[in-house]
Amino acid sequence: MSAKVQGKRPEVLIDLTNESTGGGSKNTRRIVIKKLRTTTPAHTAKVEEFFSERRRELDQALEDIFSKRAPRYSMDRVHRSVEDFCRRGEAKGLSEELNRQCETYLNGERVLGRITDEAKRGDDVGLLKVVLGLWAEWSEQLRRVRWLYGYLDRSYLLSTKGAVRINDMGIALFRRAVFGSSVVMRKELTSGESPSGGPSPGRRVLAAMCQLVDFDRRGDSRFDSLMLKESVNMLRLFGVYGKFFERLFLDESHRYFLEFAEERSSTYGLKDYIRACESLLQREDQRCDGYNFDSTTKRQLRDDAHNVLIKKYSDKLLEGNSIAKLLDASDVESIAALYRLLKLSGIERKLKEPWEAYVKEAGAVIVSDTARGDEMVIRLLELRRALDIMIRDAFNRDDDFTYALREAFGYFINDRSVSSKWNTGTSKVGEMIAKYIDMLLRSGIKAIPKSLLSDSRERADAERSGQASTADEDAELDRQLDHGLELFRFIEGKDVFEAFYKKDLARRLLLGRSASQDAERNMLSKLKSECGSSFTHNLEQMFKDQELAKDEMKSYKEWLNGTGRKGNGLGDVDLNVSILSAAAWPTYPDTQVLLPKDVLDQINTFDSYYKNKHTGRRLTWMHSLAHSVVRAQFNRGPKELLVSAFQAVVLVLFNSVEDKNQGVLSYEQIATATGLNDLDLQRTLQSLACGKVRVLTKHPKGRDVNKTDTFTVNKAFTDPKYRVKINQIQLKETKEENKETHERVAADRQFETQAAIVRIMKSRKTMTHAGLVAEVINQTKSRGAVDPGDIKANIEKLIEKDYLEREGGAYTYLA
Repeated sequence: MSAKVQGKRPEVLIDLTNESTGGGSKNTRRIVIKKLRTTTPAHTAKVEEFFSERRRELDQALEDIFSKRAPRYSMDRVHRSVEDFCRRGEAKGLSEELNRQCETYLNGERVLGRITDEAKRGDDVGLLKVVLGLWAEWSEQLRRVRWLYGYLDRSYLLSTKGAVRINDMGIALFRRAVFGSSVVMRKELTSGESPSGGPSPGRRVLAAMCQLVDFDRRGDSRFDSLMLKESVNMLRLFGVYGKFFERLFLDESHRYFLEFAEERSSTYGLKDYIRACESLLQREDQRCDGYNFDSTTKRQLRDDAHNVLIKKYSDKLLEGNSIAKLLDASDVESIAALYRLLKLSGIERKLKEPWEAYVKEAGAVIVSDTARGDEMVIRLLELRRALDIMIRDAFNRDDDFTYALREAFGYFINDRSVSSKWNTGTSKVGEMIAKYIDMLLRSGIKAIPKSLLSDSRERADAERSGQASTADEDAELDRQLDHGLELFRFIEGKDVFEAFYKKDLARRLLLGRSASQDAERNMLSKLKSECGSSFTHNLEQMFKDQELAKDEMKSYKEWLNGTGRKGNGLGDVDLNVSILSAAAWPTYPDTQVLLPKDVLDQINTFDSYYKNKHTGRRLTWMHSLAHSVVRAQFNRGPKELLVSAFQAVVLVLFNSVEDKNQGVLSYEQIATATGLNDLDLQRTLQSLACGKVRVLTKHPKGRDVNKTDTFTVNKAFTDPKYRVKINQIQLKETKEENKETHERVAADRQFETQAAIVRIMKSRKTMTHAGLVAEVINQTKSRGAVDPGDIKANIEKLIEKDYLEREGGAYTYLA
């Protein structure tokens, strides 16, 4: 009871230290006792009347808040009244009364009545809009109620166990008004049974939220983003989100995903289906983040979408023909999207099977294309580059796909059913790789197709790894050689490559056609590190022969000067001879030609000198591989012509007829004077009179050389360069020559197989047939794949030669 209510009463002071009451010293403290107050019936009635008035004011204040009217009484006055009730000990009753009045208001016509009336219209979204509006109103009303009853909230409800604070009470009452009891709502959602017979307002509010999401998914203009966001926040505050909405939303989403996947899969191709799925997943993630959906909802929604869109339709996503079309088109974006989709469901490894199948099929088509054999390696490298870019940009450098790519290349390159279309008996790919590398080493970077040149990312990768920038020509050429070697590594029959590379290397060295000696030696070191010194022994010997030949010629010229022969008719021709060891170099056909006398004298002199110096050695002259520098005089000045030996022999013939017959030589005269066969003579004359550089004139004019043609010196010939190179028209390797090389490789392979059998049996003494065949295959696979049937045939040959004998089911070595 406050002092104001009790009123002021007179105090009676009793001084116990007074001498008249017992005395005491002057320092003794005095005790003052106030007279006890007494309560009269009149006073009690007055107090009750006071609190009744305050209660009416409090009820009126609540009604003003609920009616959204201006308050009739001062809010401070009402707030103090709540405090007086609490101090009087009526906090519990006050709390119960407040709960009753709020519940009555919410369940009355002004809230639940409006919700019920709106529900009768059948528009779920409209109902949700009304509920959100009422919730916004109730939130503001509840804020004012909390302020009025703040003392009750802080002094009693906060400290009393089991008591519900005003804000929580207001939320719970509104939730109950809209959604009813949790038991009834759960039963309605699971079984569809409702006390009213139809969907309850709460069930329809949840359905309206799902409908809003569906509007957004389908691009419906009725979608209201703010309404959805506020609805989600309201449900989360009510505690209804996790209990009721999440499950309903996930079920509705599942049905939508099924419909989406069925419709898109039946009407879309793989590329469009991938884009549609990726777009859908992105929108679902953005919606969950943008509208405050719970993280558990987002995770379950994503998992369900992955299961329906990806796992359930994985057969469509992994359909080989569709993936092959995307790979053929180098559609990195679509393949990357497919990889990401599959990775979301953890099934990206299943993509490896159609990937590997595509590589095998695409590679086999290239290798078996006999009409475009010259383009084989370039097409393989273009395929490899496109697939490497796919691994880099689409598969994020996934090692599994890199390994599958290597396995597929190794398979189709060595597949006998593919290579058998060439009818060579050995690896055609090995031959074409050797020719491709020959092209690079002859022509340098200018021979590389633009499709194989490095892109900006490869240059950046090269610089980050500490290598020379691929923008540098030497570095780019080195990189292209490495790419050629990558194909070479897949070949089981490396002996075929060796045979053709050796032929091409010899031609480059002898005719001086290498674009770079550094590149030649660099390539040799790569082969040595890849295959060992035994593989490159003959190739290294070819380079050594070149160096030894230089030393030999230096000694020869010193000998000429010392004997005085240089001035005795041998000084007009400057002879340079390359002496080659027959074992290291390829064999060449011996082409007959009648040389000019001064050249023949030089050759005979060198031949005698060499045989006297190296007793027992014999020289075989290969004039078809020789080249010359011929000085020529034209009307506009002298020129130096870089020509082959055959071209030089033809040109010098015109010196003898310059003043006779007007300098004309017939085809027959040239043939008789040079001794060349028709094939060599025709291509020689064609290069001199019909090519880009025409130092001879053919009569009559034409591209082909006939036996009735005549030739004269083109004295009007001019060229801006003093030294002019005239290319000999190269004969393409004939089928017979090519077949001969392959047959020689196959024969060498049989001898190597027999040697391997003898080595194995010498160390093992006794082996079964299966064990011996397996060991022979293992030891010879680096040189070339040997068929088990060929191994068996070679075993029989060795048995006939008494190297082995058959005892029961095994072979025994005979010393």
